[in-house]
Amino acid sequence: MARSGLSFFLSFLSLQNRLWLFLLCAIAICSSPVRFVAQESTHSSGWVVIPIDEYRDLHARAYPAEHEAEPPSVDATLTRVDYDLRSNGEIATGRADLTVDVLKDGWVRVPIPPGLLVREAQLDGKPLALAAGGSGKGGGQVSALLSHPGRAVLVFSIALPVTATAGEESISLPPTQSGMTRASLQLARLDVDVKVGGGLLTEKSEANRESKWMAYGRGTESLTFSWRRKTEDHHISLPLRMRGSLTELVSLGEDSTAMVAETEVQVTQGEARAVKIHLPANINININQVSGAAVADWEMQGGDLVVSFLEPVAQSTRFVVSGETRLARDGQVEIPLFRLLDAERETGGVAVEVLGAGEIKDPKSQGLEDADATDLGEMVTSRQSPSLAAFRFRSGDPATRALTLNIVRYTQQAVSTERVWCRRDTRSATIREASSRSRFLRELRSGVRRCQASR
Repeated sequence: MARSGLSFFLSFLSLQNRLWLFLLCAIAICSSPVRFVAQESTHSSGWVVIPIDEYRDLHARAYPAEHEAEPPSVDATLTRVDYDLRSNGEIATGRADLTVDVLKDGWVRVPIPPGLLVREAQLDGKPLALAAGGSGKGGGQVSALLSHPGRAVLVFSIALPVTATAGEESISLPPTQSGMTRASLQLARLDVDVKVGGGLLTEKSEANRESKWMAYGRGTESLTFSWRRKTEDHHISLPLRMRGSLTELVSLGEDSTAMVAETEVQVTQGEARAVKIHLPANINININQVSGAAVADWEMQGGDLVVSFLEPVAQSTRFVVSGETRLARDGQVEIPLFRLLDAERETGGVAVEVLGAGEIKDPKSQGLEDADATDLGEMVTSRQSPSLAAFRFRSGDPATRALTLNIVRYTQQAVSTERVWCRRDTRSATIREASSRSRFLRELRSGVRRCQASR
């Protein structure tokens, strides 16, 4: 009885499991088509219809084609031209090296500079063919034919005519389209003066009875060599003769006096290696500086200042002498005058100014005449001193020149008084009778300067 109950339970349990298994299978079968349909609807590709032009445009954007390099604007360029020539009387012969850069595949034409008489052409040591009918005027320009891209050096054996006019010989190298031109010229002759047109002469040498010159120029311009035999200049070997101009500015200060002399020397014969400036012997003058483009050195020899030059002066030169001394503060003051020695004629003058509150009165001069400040050049004209007197050298013996001035210094009380009488003093100067118009203007200017000093 117990055994039959157990078997019934097991059969019942297996029946129940079978029902559950059937139920799970039914659920799985029902849910699978839904999931499969949803998956198919999500990943479905389908079809799209578009015009062929739009398809090609989209395809070109997705897969862009590589752009081909643009061809060069020129087939070949002439980079540099080098000449190596030798003059033999009426003709100059030599070689011309043309550096060419070929930029295009295939055959290209390289124009030969016009005006060259080409006797032979080579490329890499082999003969080079030349052809006429290039792009020159009339189609008659000679050109070289090249077939390989890259750099090449064309070697030409050339000849040029030598032109002779009025004792001067010259050759002219034609302009090209190159960036640079270098030319070397040899001449079987010494003592020759050479000039270069359209370029710069960089080297000049003479050896073994030959002269050699080298010049550089722009490729687009003609390069010309001109030469003639040197002529002896007897002008330099003659004794020295010169003229000079000396303008001196004396600034009278309270404690010291500054002196500046601007000197110009003009050589009319021979050469000047040094010049001498005489200083007064009775006044101690300290020379601080001698400046000038041609000045090499300076020294004191006795009472003279000797200025030597870097090279002998054959035409003209200018220099400035700066110094100082101690003169009386006021009263009668003797002005030291510089003098250019060994000059056939000396022009110029001297200007005296009072630094500070002061005035120049009663000038006493010898060998000098009154002048305006503008007559003595820019160095004096640029001074803004209210009290300034100018004098010009007279013709005659420079050793007799002398200048004495009466210097009046103003105190603070005198300056205040001068302010009161300034307007009246200027008015009286304008109506004062003068012997000449120049003296009238100088007196009027002196009154205006006294007014400016008192302000």
